[in-house]
Amino acid sequence: MGRWVEEFPGNMIWSNATLICKGMAPYGCVALGEIDVICERLRAREGEPQAWWEEWERMAKAIEARADAAQAAGHAMTAGTLYLRAGMYYFTAERFVEPGAQKRELGRKSLDCQGKGLLRRYPTIERVEVPYEGSTLPAWFLKAPGVTGPAPTVVVFDGMDNCKEMSVLFNGLEFAARGWHTLAIDGPGQGESLRLRDLYARHDYEVPGRAAYDYVASRPEVDPAKVVVMGYSFGGYYAGRVAAFDQRYAAGVAFAALHWDLHAWQLDIKRRQDADSKSTPQSTFHFRWIMGTDTLDAAIEKARKFSLAEIAKDIRMPFLIVHGEKDRVVPVASAHKLYEALGSPKKHLKIFTEEEGGTYHVQLDDRQIGVDYIADWIADTVL
Repeated sequence: MGRWVEEFPGNMIWSNATLICKGMAPYGCVALGEIDVICERLRAREGEPQAWWEEWERMAKAIEARADAAQAAGHAMTAGTLYLRAGMYYFTAERFVEPGAQKRELGRKSLDCQGKGLLRRYPTIERVEVPYEGSTLPAWFLKAPGVTGPAPTVVVFDGMDNCKEMSVLFNGLEFAARGWHTLAIDGPGQGESLRLRDLYARHDYEVPGRAAYDYVASRPEVDPAKVVVMGYSFGGYYAGRVAAFDQRYAAGVAFAALHWDLHAWQLDIKRRQDADSKSTPQSTFHFRWIMGTDTLDAAIEKARKFSLAEIAKDIRMPFLIVHGEKDRVVPVASAHKLYEALGSPKKHLKIFTEEEGGTYHVQLDDRQIGVDYIADWIADTVL
């Protein structure tokens, strides 16, 4: 892996987080020059744990101030671009802050700025609340411009450390260009639902999956016979779970397969972290935070229920798995295991090779190649 992937050699936790941010560059919500400035500052402070959030927040505050000034001057579109960048930097700053008041406030700032940016830059986007167990789940509904009549729609669930504000851009913009709508939703344990509503991850994701389908099917813009469920990274498990239990969806997509055995995976991460805290892409507290447990051991025990091993055979709808050959977060073997176990007669596995590019986790080294492949498959399979 080159410098683009490994920004901080020997420090996977910082490198992976930086790559997630850099991967948003094609969608106008980060600036590579600004990220380079942050990383140069961090290289001089790599031994300081607080340096991470201090430097990312420092840049976020500066860009947010410019956004406020642009808005005050009546330049809403410019303000929108700046708010998107500030929001992504706040979100990146928050990543390695332990759960508590500081983390919550950084999460709130991130969501606020990203929301301001999306509403200013994209006139067909709508902030929505999806009814869910007597409450709601926050989401963005991005309508394809110029489309008349009911259209195909993709429901997108996030990964373990992402948010709907990201997925509505790197997935939704491409789908909109193809005439499809997107519901980018923060399910339990994700984005805003976790950060501001204390909704923690659950293994039975068919529950939020059903809620998402019920919502989009109720909208006149949506063709209920052409709704696809998709999840990326950790969401690869969620999409598989939804596809197994809700046959109303027309197809499912795992944008990177989750580990076959989440319990074993997290045990291995804990072992590696105990030896070297910089050797994994995950902080020592992140998993227990999303699981809503007091200890990591309790979170790992809860992870026993997060497996597709017994239910993959029940996935009968068309199902796509996209994975990178050199994925350092989720080994490619997990994608092969899931593919073999799928019960669908229309299953497809795409492994991106080093020659093609897009070999890192969720194609972070070439995100567009993965999204294009998924969109083409949906067009060929569902439409």
